[in-house]
Amino acid sequence: MQEEIKELNPLGYKPVGKLLKSLAIPAIIANLVNALYNVVDQIFIGQGIGYLGNAATNIAFPITTMCLAIGLTLGIGGASNFNLELGKGYPEKSKHTAGTAASTLIIIGIILCISVRIFLEPLMISFGATDKILEYSMEYTGITSYGIPFLLFSIGVNPLVRADGNAKYSMIAIVIGAILNTILDPLFMFVYNWGIAGAAWATVISQVISALLLLIYFPRFKSVKFSLNDLYLITLFKRIIHWVSSLIINFNRKLVN
Repeated sequence: MQEEIKELNPLGYKPVGKLLKSLAIPAIIANLVNALYNVVDQIFIGQGIGYLGNAATNIAFPITTMCLAIGLTLGIGGASNFNLELGKGYPEKSKHTAGTAASTLIIIGIILCISVRIFLEPLMISFGATDKILEYSMEYTGITSYGIPFLLFSIGVNPLVRADGNAKYSMIAIVIGAILNTILDPLFMFVYNWGIAGAAWATVISQVISALLLLIYFPRFKSVKFSLNDLYLITLFKRIIHWVSSLIINFNRKLVN
């Protein structure tokens, strides 16, 4: 079993120099390209709307930063445990770790999406939106909130794909999304005249494509035999519902007392 796992995962047998070249460079490119999403939006919004549009997107940036933090925390932690269990010779535990991490990312993303949409206006005001930019920031963030589950998933699953030894694929998934965003931004904003909403929809569509590309990689994992059924979404969702129900019951008891 150990030898089979070692053969499937290049991290276990390739020279360190070659591994650094094949894994580090694509990871660096993917992270740089990921950072370009906001820059590209800022450029086209600045050209099409002006400084008020730029200010509105900056107001929304803390939400993106929060998604990056959550995605990287779960993704890097999941990838570390994935390789740890794989190195111990427990492919089933390794698979469970990756599936749980991916499922958690999706569920947290959905919860954040709903929360942002419910508390959109107070959030924008608390982030510093003034009367002049409140409408722009609400329009932009209201649309980009639909992409939160996909953004979290793509950020968090990237380290898992790299942990499987396929940094090139993870890079391609992010690069394709970024290129698509660069194409759709001017198309939606200047050809269809959608304004700041066009930039927001371009970002969401690009995030969806990147997430789907990473999702279809799961059955192609080299280190373990993976299927989409191993995402444990239903089990995790039931646990979260149980936790939320318990939280509400305890909160009501406190109010009564």
